[in-house]
Order: sequence, then C-alpha cells, then structure tokens
Amino acid sequence: MNPGRPPALFPLFAALETLPGVGAKVAKALEQQGLSRPRDLLFTLPHSVVDRRPVATLRGATLPAVLSVEVEILAHVPARRRGGPARVLVRDAEMEFQLVFFHARGDYLERQMPPGERRVVSGKVEMFDGGAQMVHPDHILPVAEAGELPRFEPVYPLGAGLTQKTMARAARGALDRMPEPAEWVDPALRAREGWPAWAEALRAAHAPERAADCAPGAPARARLAYDELFAHQLTLALARRQTRRQKGRETRGTGVLSRKVLDSLPYRPTGAQSRAIAEITADMAEPRRMNRLLQGDVGAGKTLVAFMALLAAVEAGGQGVMMAPTEILARQHLEGLAPLAAAAGVRLDILTGRDKGAERGAKLADLAAGRIGILVGTHAVFQKDVEFQDLRLAVIDEQHRFGVAQRMELGAKGAAVDVLVMTATPIPRSLALAQYGDMDVSVLDEKPPGRKPVRTALVAAGRLDEVVAHLTRALAEGRQAYWVCPLVEESEHVDLTAAEDRFRHLRAALGEGVVGLVHGQMPVAEKDAAMADFVAGRTRVLVATTVIEVGVNVPAASIMVIERAETFGLAQLHQLRGRVGRGAAESTCLMLYQPPLGETAERRLQILRESEDGFRIAEEDLALRGAGDMIGTAQSGLPRFRIADLERQAGLMAVAQTDARTLLAQDPELASPRGQAARMLLWLTDQDRAIRLIDVG
Repeated sequence: MNPGRPPALFPLFAALETLPGVGAKVAKALEQQGLSRPRDLLFTLPHSVVDRRPVATLRGATLPAVLSVEVEILAHVPARRRGGPARVLVRDAEMEFQLVFFHARGDYLERQMPPGERRVVSGKVEMFDGGAQMVHPDHILPVAEAGELPRFEPVYPLGAGLTQKTMARAARGALDRMPEPAEWVDPALRAREGWPAWAEALRAAHAPERAADCAPGAPARARLAYDELFAHQLTLALARRQTRRQKGRETRGTGVLSRKVLDSLPYRPTGAQSRAIAEITADMAEPRRMNRLLQGDVGAGKTLVAFMALLAAVEAGGQGVMMAPTEILARQHLEGLAPLAAAAGVRLDILTGRDKGAERGAKLADLAAGRIGILVGTHAVFQKDVEFQDLRLAVIDEQHRFGVAQRMELGAKGAAVDVLVMTATPIPRSLALAQYGDMDVSVLDEKPPGRKPVRTALVAAGRLDEVVAHLTRALAEGRQAYWVCPLVEESEHVDLTAAEDRFRHLRAALGEGVVGLVHGQMPVAEKDAAMADFVAGRTRVLVATTVIEVGVNVPAASIMVIERAETFGLAQLHQLRGRVGRGAAESTCLMLYQPPLGETAERRLQILRESEDGFRIAEEDLALRGAGDMIGTAQSGLPRFRIADLERQAGLMAVAQTDARTLLAQDPELASPRGQAARMLLWLTDQDRAIRLIDVG
C-alpha cells in the first residue's frame, strides 16, 4: 500500500512558523498569498533581481537606477515643515548628492549617519531639480559591515504585510531544508537541455545574478518548469490508466441505424467526420472505458459525429445521453438531432429542470424501461432518481464547463459508461495537453461542404447609422441578424442597460415587433421564448449579451453585429462569428470598435479578418492573452502552475507528456530507481492523489 510522505520531506511540509523570521503575523500574511508550508516558498521564485554591486561614484550613471556607493556624510538639512523631506548631503568619490527621508523622527538620522563618518548606501537614484537624490535608501551600512550587502538581491512577489527581507529570509530557510533527491528527469533529456540537478536548480533560481536568470528559458527555471509539467502529466497519465483499467463494456454497433441516417443526409460526411466516427466507435468496441475528447471548430459538424456514436450505443442494445450546459442548448440539440433520430427510427427525448410532476415521472419510467434510446439533458440528468435501463455512452457538450471530477461523476451513472466530450473551442495543443491530458483526442479540422466563408469587416462606432441602414436593407430581403452588446464586467446592471438601450434604439429604427432581446438576467422561460421567436423568424433581429455565444443555430441569420468588439477575446469573437454562415445566404460579421484601438486589440481584430481557422485563432489568442484568461480561469479546469508558463513553454508540455507516458509504460508501478524518484516529485508537487492511483492500480 501507499507509504506516507517520505520523512526527508517532513521539514518542507512543517508549519511556516518553523522558518527563520516567520512569526504568527508573517505566517498569516504568507497564507493570504497561498503559501502555507515551507515547500510553497521553494516554488515561489523571484521575478527579477537588483544588482547591488558597489560603484565608486554616481557620476556618469544612467538614471534612474538602483546603485550602491560608499559616501562621506557632509551635513543634515532638517525638514522645513512637519512631514516634509529631511535631507542628508553626502559625497562619493567624485560628486555630491542628497539622501532624502520623509517623516524622519527626531534625531534618528543624525544618530544613524553622524557628519564626518562614512557609510555604504544602496537604493534608487533619480534626478530631481538638477541634482541626484536617493529617496529612502534600502540599505545604510557602516563600511565595516558592507560585506552584508547582498551583491545580487532577488525581488520576490509580495502581498500585504510582507517585505523583501522577510521573503528572502524565509526562502533561504526553506532552501536549507531541501533534500538532494535522486534524479527523475530522463538523463538524455537533461543532458540535451543542459539542466542542473533539482536542488541545484532551486538554489540558482533563488539567487539570480542578472535579468536573464529570471527568464522562463534560463536553464534552472526551465528545469523547474519541466518538473512541474512532468508531475502534472504523470498524474494525468495515471488517471488515464486508471480509467482504461476500469472494466468497460464492448459496445459494438451493427451499423443498421447509422446507415439509415447517412442515407437520409443531403451531403456526405467530411473525411474528418468519418475518421472521428471510426475512432470513437472503435474505442467503444474495446473492453475498456472510453474517455475521449472531440474537438472541432464552429460548424465542423460535431453533432453528426456525436449522434453516430450515440446510435452505436443504441444498436448494441443500450442507451445514450447528451449533456448540455444550459436548457437553451439542450433544446437546440433536441431540434438538431430530431430529424436524424426520425431517420433512424430511434426515440429521442429531453430532460431538464423544467420537467415536473407526472410528465417527469413518465419520462423517468420510460428511461428506466429502455423505451427512450437517446436522452438530451442538462445537469438535471445527474439527479439521484434518474435511472437508465442500460446507459452505454455519455456525450458532454461544451467541455470547459465541466472538470475532471464531473466527468467521473457522470461515468458512475451507468455500468462502465463510455464518455465523449465535445468542445467547439479550438484549444491550442499545450492547453489541450494541460486540461485533457487524461483523454484521447479526435479533431475535426475540415468544414462540411456548403459552409460559406463569413465576410468580416471592422467598422468604427461613429458609423453606427450606416450599419443600421445596411440592416434595414438586409431585413427587406428577408434576412435575420444578431446584434451582440458588450459585456461590461463590472456590473450586470450596466450590461442590461447597454442591451436595453440598443434594443429600444433598434426598435425605433426598424419597427415594432421586429427586434427581440435576450440577456443573462431574464427568467429562463422569457429567454427561451425570445429565442424561439427568433428561431421561428417572428423577430428578425436579436439583441443579446453573449448568451448566444455557444451553440445557437439559426440558418436564416446571416448578419452578426458585435458592438465594442475590442473588449472581447479572440476565441469569443470567433465563436460569435460562427453563429452566422450556416444557411444559403452570404454572411457578414460587422465588428464595431471604439477608436483609437490599442495595439493588442488591433492585432486581435486583424487576425479575425484574415482567418476563419479556429485553431490558428486559438494559438494567437494564447500568445496575446495567456492561458487562464483565454479559457476563463474561474471555470477552466486548468491546473495552476507556480513556475511553468503555458504560453511560453508549450513545447515543454508536449515533451513532459511523452516522457510521463513512456516512464509509466516501462515502469507501471514506479518501482525502479527513476520511478521512486518520480514518486518523490509527486510528493513535492502536491500530487499525492496520483500516488494513490499507482498503488490502487
């Protein structure tokens, strides 16, 4: 069984107060920064370094700069008014300058620096009124103690109640307790990259000597980032192995129903769709649990692929469920799948929080008896009383609303349920590895025939009247349009006002009954009714906040207007644009922006004008915004790394995944010397959950 944490690590997992200079007050300040054990300080690296090597004189220095110099104290000039600056005139080897102190108490400065004596001072020097001055020096030392001045001083991230001195001292205390563990990095990789050993890398990272030492690519930092990614990938590989070991069931479709559906389609599936269907159905036929991600850009035809997989479950005598994050989306799936289900002759039904009483009871009875072949639903499917006769496949739509934990929970609903997760957010490879490294991936990288490109134009907000005139002409031709209002983060109330104002303005311009409104604050029933009116063509323009970003499908809508487009992320703009271009008409996306545009916003809108390739857009988005932002950190399910930087070190993540899977293939129990070292890494990085998986496995 799993032996507990190795004794060599006890000092790193002890209380913070066991570190030098850390009392109850400092411990509390550290805990507020998410640092609760000495180990956390090891992995909190300085973000820059101050060069405090002494110079002979300030003459000729490029200011402002942090400088250290030996000076003679010439004279004190007390503050003229209370709280004003007190000045100390000093001279280095070649020139005079001033030390400036605010709120100096009594004769403190005179005692610290008696005229005629020499001191070493270190701090930021700036020009002021034609002369050089150092305001509140960081260090003032007698010449005999000048050796105590750090030559290179690391600069740590600080929170309230913490100083650089406290952080540096606590970090040194943590470094002193560090073991010298055996090596877990593949020797060939370490030699190729020129990486130091783990303990040596930490000592070097905490003692940078120039700015380059603090960059992600510095050998010590790259090594530590790799360790973090490797531990994460080992955990995911173990979770993946665990899933694969869980007895699955062989679900083999007969192909009878799927042939009926394919024959009923007015087009042929793309090569990417056929490939994905083959990968998924082959996986379902294996005796182990499927855990697969289906990733496809807006309009790549994921729904058909998922439906063919659900049909395979029905053909094998079982049932399938498709989960969506919202009721609107669940109903949309129902509408999209209904003609396919009719062609196959399979009973399709929906279950949401709105189902009550006798109607709900009847559905549950039909589900338990196996009369419903495919169920579409929201989170309501998770409820205790929802029982399937024989659930074989669960399809989860819009993955980034679900974490690993919910994937497991859904899998528990049936005996060894296969899980297929669909996402329309193209995710750059490094993020896909970080978030879904435990899953196998199928990618749809072709658009079905007949999807017309969407013309994208940037329009300054001052030309709003022209846009409304364009809209009037388009409506006269029988077209429909979305008008998306910006989401004002600070307040939902402001959002609402923005959307309601635009709704009134368009209603006045285009006529009563033509314009509908949908926003996040509406009761679900009203929101659904407004959407239904637009889908049915009763309203021709839908004013909305971003609730329509995901999944809404109205083929007649061929115009998308996005207000304040510069405030949206790239992936989000790409998703919104994907709502049009679904029908026969030429489609347009007008991005209204407020000039002047910042450099990043301009780059973002430019990329959208040039490309409709979601994967390229996602890579650019990652480069511009960063990982947490891009997926929305609150709900991203992305691990938080202390050292690794997913944007700049994407390549390392792929190496770490290959390495972790290779190590486990060669040493499944992590029992070899390198395997034992890898266990130590899992303890160090707080991934002990993974160690339980090894020993349970």
